[in-house]
Amino acid sequence: MLVVGLTGSLATGKSTVTAMFAALGAKVIDSDRVAHGLLKESGGCYKQVVKTFGPRVIGPNGIDRNKLAGIVFHDRRQLKRLEKIIHPKVRAAIKTKLAAFKKSGFHGIVVIEVPLLFESGFNQWMDTSIVVASGRARQLERAVGRLKLTRTQALRRIDAQLPLRDKIRLADIIIDNNGTRKETGKQVKIIWQKLTRRAKK
Repeated sequence: MLVVGLTGSLATGKSTVTAMFAALGAKVIDSDRVAHGLLKESGGCYKQVVKTFGPRVIGPNGIDRNKLAGIVFHDRRQLKRLEKIIHPKVRAAIKTKLAAFKKSGFHGIVVIEVPLLFESGFNQWMDTSIVVASGRARQLERAVGRLKLTRTQALRRIDAQLPLRDKIRLADIIIDNNGTRKETGKQVKIIWQKLTRRAKK
C-alpha cells in the first residue's frame, strides 16, 4: 500500500485533484472531513474546543466552523491552540483508517488530502507528497467564487498557511493547476501511472 499526502494552499484545487485520483482507483481520506466530524457535538474535539474558545463557537450541529474560523484566522496564537487540540486526533483517526485498509488486504494507493500537510508534520509518515499549485489570482478567484469567502477572508486564510512556494519546495511531486481541468487531468494520469508502478514494487 502506497500512502500519498496531497496538499496545496486555499483554493488551489486540492479536492478536484483528489477526486481525479479517486476516479482512477485510489482510496481517499479527506482530513478536513475527519476534522469536521471531530467538531460535531458527538465528536472527540467538541468539548475541548468549547472549553478553549467559549460557547460563542457553538452552532446547531456542533461547532460553527465559520465562527471558529473568524476567531482563529484573526489571531495566529488562537490558530495554534486549535491545531494543538485537533491535529493529534485527526492523525489518530487517519491512522485507524489506514490500518483498516491494510487489514482488508488493500495494496493500492491511498491519497490523503491534508491542507496543512507540512505545517502539521503529517508528511513525515507519508510515502510521497504532492502539492497542487496555482497562481494567487486563480486562488482568490476560486475562493471568492466557490468558497464564498470575501477577498480579505481568503487572504487571511492563505497567509495563515505555509507559503505555497515553500510547499512546492518541500513536495516530491507538483501538479500545475493553472490551466484547464483537462490539462490537470493529464498530469494526474501520468502521476497515477508512476505511483501505481511504485505501489507494485
